[in-house]
Amino acid sequence: MRQDKRLLRLNEQFRREISGILQRDVEDPRIGTPVVTSVRVTPDLWLARVFVRLPTDADARREAQEGLEAAAPFVRRRLGRTLRIRRVPEIRFIPDDTLEDAMRIEELLREVGGDWESEEDGEEDGDDKES
Repeated sequence: MRQDKRLLRLNEQFRREISGILQRDVEDPRIGTPVVTSVRVTPDLWLARVFVRLPTDADARREAQEGLEAAAPFVRRRLGRTLRIRRVPEIRFIPDDTLEDAMRIEELLREVGGDWESEEDGEEDGDDKES
């Protein structure tokens, strides 16, 4: 339980620090302004998975990912200077597609819901004819 709380605090602290470093200190134009949505650090502090929202355009997305991968060692060094922890984890930037996925699911539900509603309307009309 105590370990879980510690990891949650570390995840949030890493999210804030990495977000600030990307906005203030990284000057790679390919990156733009990514939004760090969450960070998941392994319990042994070996790896930090940094989830970032990237542009939706495929080319811009690829360039931003390349820029983030190139900036990872720099971000790690900055974290080492800022945070007082024994081991600074290796950083992996992972695109966070949850927003796009949620929008796609919502769109599919609307399509299915629209079909379902029109089928229901047809059944009700059919029931009225039988009476």
